[in-house]
Amino acid sequence: MRRREMISRPNFLDPSVSEQTLKCLGQARFKVQERAPDLIRGSMFTLRDTAQDAASFDRAPDRPQGERQKENPEHGTRNTEQRSTSRKCFASVGHVVAGAVLLVGLGCGKSEPPKPPPPDVEVVQAEQKDVPIWREWIGTLDGLVNAQIKPQVTGYLLRQTYTDGAFVRKGQLLFEIDPRTFQAALDQAKGKLANAEGQLATTQANQVKAQLDVNRYTPLAKEQAIPQQDLDNAIQANEAAKAQVQAAKAQIEAAKAQVQSAQLDLGFTRVVSLIDGIAAIAQAQIGDLVSQGTLLTTVSTVDPIKVYFPVSEREYLDYVKEHPDMAKTQESLTFQLILADGAVYPQKGTFSFADRQVDVKTGTLRLQAVFPNPGNVLRPGQYARIRAITKTAKGALLVPQRAVTEQQGSYQVAVVSSNNTVEIRPVRVGERVGTQWIIENGLKPGERVVAEGTQKVRPGAIVNPKPVKATAQVKPESTAKNESR
Repeated sequence: MRRREMISRPNFLDPSVSEQTLKCLGQARFKVQERAPDLIRGSMFTLRDTAQDAASFDRAPDRPQGERQKENPEHGTRNTEQRSTSRKCFASVGHVVAGAVLLVGLGCGKSEPPKPPPPDVEVVQAEQKDVPIWREWIGTLDGLVNAQIKPQVTGYLLRQTYTDGAFVRKGQLLFEIDPRTFQAALDQAKGKLANAEGQLATTQANQVKAQLDVNRYTPLAKEQAIPQQDLDNAIQANEAAKAQVQAAKAQIEAAKAQVQSAQLDLGFTRVVSLIDGIAAIAQAQIGDLVSQGTLLTTVSTVDPIKVYFPVSEREYLDYVKEHPDMAKTQESLTFQLILADGAVYPQKGTFSFADRQVDVKTGTLRLQAVFPNPGNVLRPGQYARIRAITKTAKGALLVPQRAVTEQQGSYQVAVVSSNNTVEIRPVRVGERVGTQWIIENGLKPGERVVAEGTQKVRPGAIVNPKPVKATAQVKPESTAKNESR
């Protein structure tokens, strides 16, 4: 064990040290006994008085008596009186230091911290009023009329006369097919017609001659100037001539029909639009051999435009219960259309019809609404949200949606009582109306609920309520409650 010396000097600035103690106290030497360092507690030192070491050395039984008075060259020799005085002085200093430490400890003790003020929360009163209930569905836009343009004759496509995606008029030329084959067929039909007309003229002339023979032979036969057989032959020839005339006329009609068919085929080489609308991109290219089964393009009438949307069986039954006379209510039912960018379409839609059956695969009924579309802004194939007011909730109790919290499928609100105490109360929610929620059960009109700061409150806590800065208004952008609740 190693020994080190350290000199302890009193603090003369400490007012708790008396003058007598200062006089008695000199420079006392101490031996510091250093133990082996502890890995957990660190190094430990033991202070020992050199005078006590000397006394114990003198009292050691195994030392010779002569060595007890031997002078130590390093520390010198101290007598018994000096050692006693030193012990007393150190005892006084110990008591003084202990008292000072006790006073300092009492003076530095921490007092109990003050309680924090009640948290500030924004509250709003539950409002009761009549509000319209909106229902919303996903709709698909489609043209009022979608005409598929197909050729009626077979031939090579020569040219396209319209621009893809452009608005076309009824009767406007869209495509042209090679007409040479059909022009030749028309010329041939016309030639047959001319031949039939010539044959008709010949048969008519023969019939006229036969009629003259009959007229001439009749009086002669009465006078028996000619045999009766000649008159009979003349009459028979006349009837045959009349039949030939009728046959020639029939051939003429057939030839005319062939001419007309050839003219139609020739006209079908010019493919025109049958309606006013937007023409789609051409499905055939120049030089393709097209036939009656080839789709060239599609022309859609988009003003007005129709919207298909499905409603569930439950929604359909609820609407029927609310409106028993559906024929009258459907006439007054109007729809709004929300586009993909969130903008509300300015034109109002009207109800068109409902499908005859419910889709067995999806369990929905298909409805159709019609919207005016000036400027052809809406196009077939677009997806949009469509909504309508299906009923009006009488005396509905409204709170902001942010005041309602959901926890494991249940809903609750923080109610602030008259003494500013918080109560967490379960509620049953109904429809969503804009940024507000209808509370069906669990809340009374006029009660204050926490709208901002719900994360700060606990049951039974005292809060500092303040009016909410901006109360949400009832807007038509409301959505229907999810049926899964």
